[in-house]
Amino acid sequence: MQRSILLPVATRYLMPLILTFSIFLLIRGHNEVGGGFVGGLVASSALMLYGIAVSPQDLRRKLPVEPYILVGTGLLISLSSGILPVLYGLPYMTGIWIKTPIPVFGKIGTPLLFDLGVYFLVIGVIMWILLTLAED
Repeated sequence: MQRSILLPVATRYLMPLILTFSIFLLIRGHNEVGGGFVGGLVASSALMLYGIAVSPQDLRRKLPVEPYILVGTGLLISLSSGILPVLYGLPYMTGIWIKTPIPVFGKIGTPLLFDLGVYFLVIGVIMWILLTLAED
């Protein structure tokens, strides 16, 4: 079976755009539609596009960490976003916000931290499942 040259070349240009869009969805999610789940799905689709275009083994080699580490990191970040308010004497999962807005990001708080954890969790779970299926 002969492989197409078009898909790997297109992937080289599309992957950074799709990953950038996923980060946009992540950052926008604590104020509007989007968030960690949707951003994680979009980022996973960009990574799997690379896996389909080149090979799942090459994708696994290019990933900076194993998918199960992303899952654990995502769970830890999401959990810390809920525990952080408890350290200030507030109820679990109460939103805490930085008072001064940051350009481009706006007001950053624990909801964005929770979304970041979900982002990593979703990428890790999707990569773990799809790479396992692709290698079998």
